[in-house]
Amino acid sequence: MKYTKTKYKIVNPRIPNELDEFQCFNNNIQKYDSVCMAVICDCSIENQTAEHVSFEQMVFRNVTFKHISFNFLDLTDVRFENCDLSNIDFYGSIIHRVEMVNCKIMGINLNEATLQNVIFDNCNGSYASFTFARCKQVNFKECLLSNAIFQEVNFDKVSFDHSDLQQAEMSGTKLNGIDLSNCEIEGLVVKIQDLYGAIVSPIQTISLSKLLGLTVKYD
Repeated sequence: MKYTKTKYKIVNPRIPNELDEFQCFNNNIQKYDSVCMAVICDCSIENQTAEHVSFEQMVFRNVTFKHISFNFLDLTDVRFENCDLSNIDFYGSIIHRVEMVNCKIMGINLNEATLQNVIFDNCNGSYASFTFARCKQVNFKECLLSNAIFQEVNFDKVSFDHSDLQQAEMSGTKLNGIDLSNCEIEGLVVKIQDLYGAIVSPIQTISLSKLLGLTVKYD
């Protein structure tokens, strides 16, 4: 499938080619802990709660996160491959040069997070929450984002490519310049004034006409 060509470049994670491989964390992560330059794969990380943790130049591969709360996390130069981050709590986190590929992020809490140079590729983000987040140079590729919450989000150079945004909540989020034309947007919750400048397909205008109280008549 062809992706929409973005007008900006997303900087990829800067990860060394050779990293030490860890099976998993042996100890509980504590506040202000920093983990860097490692590959963690084929394991489950469970029942961890800490603030201001830092992960840098890391690869997580086939890792399941359960009952995790890392508020104000600092993620820099990190790649997640085939991971399950469903319902993880990353409130207020700073996420920079990060890729999530083939991941489950259902119900993830990214409220008030700052995301820059981030790619979500083929991720299931149903019910994910980005309320009051700041997203700059972020790309969602072929993602399932039905019922996701993007309320009062600051979008700057954000793109959605062939993603499912049905029933997503985008009230208070300015969509000027955002191309939704190849996405599923049936039931999208958005304010009329926030749609100004959004790019949609002719078919999508029929769905969005409901926001104006219009009834489309077919001959």
